[in-house]
This record gives sequence, C-alpha cells and structure tokens, in this order.
Amino acid sequence: MKQIAQKYFILLIFIYAGTSAQAQNPKLDKLEMLFAQKHYRKVYRKANRLLDNPEYDFSVIPTYYRSVSLLQLAQNEYWFSKHPEAINEAKNGLLLVKNSAKGKAIFSAHKNELSWLKEDLTSWASDLKRQKNEQGFSDVQKLLSAVFEGIIIEEEVVEESENSAITDSEEETATDERSKIVVSAEKHLGTPYVWAGSSPSGFDCSGFTSYVLQEFGVQLPRRAEDQHKMAKKIKRREVQKGDLIFFKNGGSISHVGIVVSEKGEAIVMIHASSSRGIIETNVDDSEYWSKRLYSFGRVVN
Repeated sequence: MKQIAQKYFILLIFIYAGTSAQAQNPKLDKLEMLFAQKHYRKVYRKANRLLDNPEYDFSVIPTYYRSVSLLQLAQNEYWFSKHPEAINEAKNGLLLVKNSAKGKAIFSAHKNELSWLKEDLTSWASDLKRQKNEQGFSDVQKLLSAVFEGIIIEEEVVEESENSAITDSEEETATDERSKIVVSAEKHLGTPYVWAGSSPSGFDCSGFTSYVLQEFGVQLPRRAEDQHKMAKKIKRREVQKGDLIFFKNGGSISHVGIVVSEKGEAIVMIHASSSRGIIETNVDDSEYWSKRLYSFGRVVN
C-alpha cells in the first residue's frame, strides 16, 4: 500500500510539473511579450530554437508563435518574396495547434492576438489581390477559412462616432471642402467590406479612400502604401477632418482611413473595417488601432 501511495504521489508531481511548466515557463512568456512588442523576427528565431529543443516537446506554444510571427513577417513584400512558403507553413502550424489537446484553450487565451491577426490578414489579402498575386491571395483565403472556421474570437473593438448619421440639413451646411469630404464619406456607412473593392457595392480600405477623394479631384494610387508615399506628412497637432491616417504593423502600410474629427479633438476616422464594413472608429480608444497608428497625410488643401 505504501509503495502504491508513493507511486501515486510521484505521478501527481509529474502531472503538476508538466502543466506548470507550460503555464509559467519564462521562455514561453518571453515569446508572448516579444510578439506584443512587434519583435516578429526575434519571436520567429526564438520559437524555432525552442522547437529544436526536446525539452519543449510538451508545449505547442512555440509552434503557435512561430506561425503567427511568420504571418506578420510575410506581410512585408520583400520578406514574402524570399519566403513564399510562409503562408502555408503558418497555416499548417496553426492547424496543428488548433487540433491539439490544448488547442481550444490556447486559442481562447490568445483571442485578442488572433482577432487582430485576422484583421491584418484580411487587409493583406486585399493588397495581394490588387497586386494580382492570385496565388498569395488564394493562400491567405484558405488560411483564414481553415484556421478560423468554428473558432469564436472577439471581433475588433470599435467606438462608433455619435455623429455617424448625416441629415439633409447638415449636408447643406457643409460648405468647405473638408466638411464635404466627410459628408461624402459618411454616405457609405454600413457598406460591406470586399477584398480589393472600390465601389459602393463594397470597399477595402484604400479602395474607399480613393473612391471618396476622387469626387474632389484627388487621384489617389490604389494601394495604401502608395497613398502614404503620395500624401504630405503632417504632425498629429496639424490633423484636420479630410486628412488621411495610416497604420503599420511591422511591415509596409497596412491600412488607411479618413479623419472625420475636428482639429485638436480625439482622432476619429471613417474606414473600411474587414469585420464590419464602413464604420467610424475612435482611434484613441481602440487598442488595436492606436498600437498600429503610423502617420497622418494631407492630400487636400
């Protein structure tokens, strides 16, 4: 009886050690911290080293972080040209994690990361489609479908402007160019998000800004990256409604919107959200957008 009790005690210690190692392992925690800080190359390298270390065979966390860092790195056009296999490698890794014994718990614990990743990948897919990279676009589509199917994650948290509804009387009082741009943009509130869309039947981010500004004689390039290059860079304190706002996530420009708030106020933009279509978002109140805010640009006087 005493020997059985000793064996049972040793087994409990072993189980506890295994679960505790995964929950409180400094090297695994380091991956999460570096990823949150957007050090994607470091995450990728460190995750690979852990995958080569038999001591970490107990955990799929290195596989998870290798996969998500791969997807962030691949959004850099130059890096992706050197690693065209990155999307499928990441998809296979995330599916391995998803289908593992702890897959549901891991996806739940990282729901914010995954929600933001889904937003990033949807924007990237639009860019690939505009670039006529049909293979890359198809690969991202397949990844989104395979990895996120059946997974409930929090959608992007947005703060919609209280003044999103524009009345006829407000439109009549919009006499200056910048106010007219905002009025024109807000006519499209609720329009669905469409990959590479550039018409009132559906927009992506840069398709929306180029469509709205075209009405006012401003011919914007089709890609957010090129719109950023064209725009005159301005400081935050100079931002007015009608200016462009650009976002970046470690690679090239990933998103663009139109500022609708007054000069000196909290930044509110109207833009094409991949999850909700054309909406207005308070950038300062959104963790997702405030972390990715890169610059402001002016294309109208």
